[in-house]
Amino acid sequence: MTKKIVLFILCLLFFKSAIAQKEKDSLSFRIKLKWKTENLELNKNYCSKNDTLQFSLLKFYVSGIEINYDDGSIYKEKNSYHLIDFEDDNSKIFTISKKENKSISKLIFNVGVDSLASVSGALSGDLDLQNGMYWAWQSGYINMKIEGKSNSCKTRKNAFQFHIGGYLKPNYALRKININCNNKNQIDLVMDISKLFEEIDLSETNSIMIPGKEAMKIADLSTKIFTIE
Repeated sequence: MTKKIVLFILCLLFFKSAIAQKEKDSLSFRIKLKWKTENLELNKNYCSKNDTLQFSLLKFYVSGIEINYDDGSIYKEKNSYHLIDFEDDNSKIFTISKKENKSISKLIFNVGVDSLASVSGALSGDLDLQNGMYWAWQSGYINMKIEGKSNSCKTRKNAFQFHIGGYLKPNYALRKININCNNKNQIDLVMDISKLFEEIDLSETNSIMIPGKEAMKIADLSTKIFTIE
């Protein structure tokens, strides 16, 4: 066997080992959007109390991901901003390099975008202004955008619109979520949107488009809709 062939084989083994180690050190996130036990679908009717509603748009930010391990160590993802878009299946699956292949005790993350990013000017990737999730410098990013229609809405075409955001106190809409977890290499994060709409009377509240008290109420409710599957 020539030296070139030996060198090629060694290089191949090295790259395979590096890829395997990267996979071992990576944590996979899968975001599952649901209505109770059903997978959520666009333009499908769902029943909530005495109401029938459907969704045409759903986007929200997951940011500031922090992994707490059983041994007490913590990993924080850098530049941690992920835009989850109902219509983009690729956005619902992503990985982070978590450094260690050990059991996780707790997942911590934010729903929304922090004040620093909101005033940082033109950004790229999931924070790109072209994603339609930015109002203006005065109001910052839209943390969560939900649109659809309901029989309860006395609006044009029975539409409801919730654009929840704001980074200036007292209307700071970012919310931190803490969830106990027992896993190593994959986290299935479930967002059950039914839990949010069970708390909203769409006949009274059906359009929130600016930061304010009503937006803060929806932001508070968003902390109750996430679980680990």
